[in-house]
Amino acid sequence: MELVLIVLVLGLIEGLTEFLPISSTGHLIIAADLLGYTGARADTFKIVIQLGAILAVCWHYRRKLGAILRGLGREPGANALTLNLLLAFLPAAFLGLIFREEIKTVLFDPMVVAVSLVLGGIVMLVIEARAPAAHIHALEDVGRYQALKIGCAQALALVPGVSRSGATIMGARVFGLSHRAATEFSFFLAIPTMFAATTYDLYKSMHLLLAEDILLFSVGFLAAFASGLLAVRLFLRYVGNHGFVAFAWYRILFGLVCAVYFSTFDVAPLD
Repeated sequence: MELVLIVLVLGLIEGLTEFLPISSTGHLIIAADLLGYTGARADTFKIVIQLGAILAVCWHYRRKLGAILRGLGREPGANALTLNLLLAFLPAAFLGLIFREEIKTVLFDPMVVAVSLVLGGIVMLVIEARAPAAHIHALEDVGRYQALKIGCAQALALVPGVSRSGATIMGARVFGLSHRAATEFSFFLAIPTMFAATTYDLYKSMHLLLAEDILLFSVGFLAAFASGLLAVRLFLRYVGNHGFVAFAWYRILFGLVCAVYFSTFDVAPLD
């Protein structure tokens, strides 16, 4: 029962933080360490619950995704958005595939997460203060070159703690997208990016899965789905009337907390 509660909490944290520009990695590191849920099996669990968070976005946009799939090859709008997402997906996919081992060796360290959180928060404050006036307010208005540039921004999230959503949203803001359009593009781009990364990591970790893990992993998966769906809906509602300054300050404060925690306690390196 204790393990069920632990995976429930971690699943909720994953869903609530995955799509906000605050880095789910840092939150999961501290939460898992505090709860004593670490090791190879725990790392596999984190991969599984990411799938729950991804499916939350798919469910929220199920009608739009269905329209895109039905319109592929026939409707210019569906073709253009699909191509844009592919272009934005490629930089992180290419760099992640080529430099995966080097990134894990050099950058996968808890203190890197803390520093990335703080620096990312500072960058967010600067962008929010100096970003050009938004001239793109809908996904359909994003051009191919802009999509590729947003994809390059997303590639910065290969550094743990940067936050995939944070890098994507801030890149989109720099390139002229409104707060809501930047957020929605980030959500749609998360689908191929996270599916690819999670599927690959899960394939590499399949040998660690055991039959007795089904219940625990299912609880975490469903918790991530439910909290992810809630986070996506509340986040969209919030950014419609506010910017990202509050999230920037949260990153900075949480990054400092992480730095103190990681320097005080012996936290296992990231896998």
